[in-house]
Amino acid sequence: MDKLSDLRKSYERDELDEQQAAPEPLRQFRLWFQEALDAQVPEPNAMTLATVGPQGRPSTRIVLVKDIEDRGLVWYTNYDSRKGRELDQHPFAALQFHWVEMERVVRVEGRVEKVDAAQSDAYYQSRPLDSRLGAWASPQSQVISSRAVLVANAAKAAAQHGLNPARPPHWGGFRLVPERWEFWQGRKSRLHDRLVYRLDEGRWIRERLAP
Repeated sequence: MDKLSDLRKSYERDELDEQQAAPEPLRQFRLWFQEALDAQVPEPNAMTLATVGPQGRPSTRIVLVKDIEDRGLVWYTNYDSRKGRELDQHPFAALQFHWVEMERVVRVEGRVEKVDAAQSDAYYQSRPLDSRLGAWASPQSQVISSRAVLVANAAKAAAQHGLNPARPPHWGGFRLVPERWEFWQGRKSRLHDRLVYRLDEGRWIRERLAP
């Protein structure tokens, strides 16, 4: 096994300067996201979601962004899960996309709100049937005795709700409304490009950070 201290990579794929970057962060994000799609990056919509618990302790997990709106980034989950409860108590979060193949990272910070019921209903109905039943079957983040509990719950949900289950009241969307974005492009000699956009009295200020 190689020594961890010897693992290194030289980042030389691309660059990011102020002349290249869009004046607004959402436009820049959409550009990079499309480039990740075009490059067939595995799961380009996977992002790390960081929340804060009641004792001020952070926790992270991977979720999937399902909508990129002018207002913010949307994902769906169980509102009774750990992340759902933490966001209810402390409605601020951070997101991070890491597109390894493109040597890029995007970080987003802001406040979080629930999407309206109609939007959650529409997305829920677009999911495969097994996923819709799974939202009923899984008491997310709770301790269960075995996988058999999930299998039994799924069978019970199928028998109860049939082929057209309604959205569970404890399941729906969250939206992060950005207040800060950072775009990171790996560069040679660890002199990486970092452009930050921060919201200041309703307008975006773009600044370069030292790597």
